[in-house]
Amino acid sequence: MSKNLTVHARTGTAGAVIELTGELDYHTAPQFRAALPGIGLEAGQQLVVDLTGLTFLDSTGLTVLIAARNLALASDATIALAAVPDRVSRIMRALGLNQFFPTHPTAQEANAAWRSAQS
Repeated sequence: MSKNLTVHARTGTAGAVIELTGELDYHTAPQFRAALPGIGLEAGQQLVVDLTGLTFLDSTGLTVLIAARNLALASDATIALAAVPDRVSRIMRALGLNQFFPTHPTAQEANAAWRSAQS
């Protein structure tokens, strides 16, 4: 049985920032997926998914991260991951997903990188 997942959405300088705390798995992924349509992502913005508080990720969690990327692309926006735990980073590299998700140590650094790219 999984622990709870907390999904907190806020607006950052580049666009939406979604902070995930807890376990992102088969039982909690629908909660994250349900939050995606309401973030108000616009063309040219960046969606940052902050994984600072993530304690577990399974294949269903990876699937919903891909869904978040697809939403960003459909909105003509970009996506970046922040504070990716080492174990999640290893999985993403093994699956080749690191090619599709730019990563940054913090959400603030993801926003700074986005601003630099816009200049």
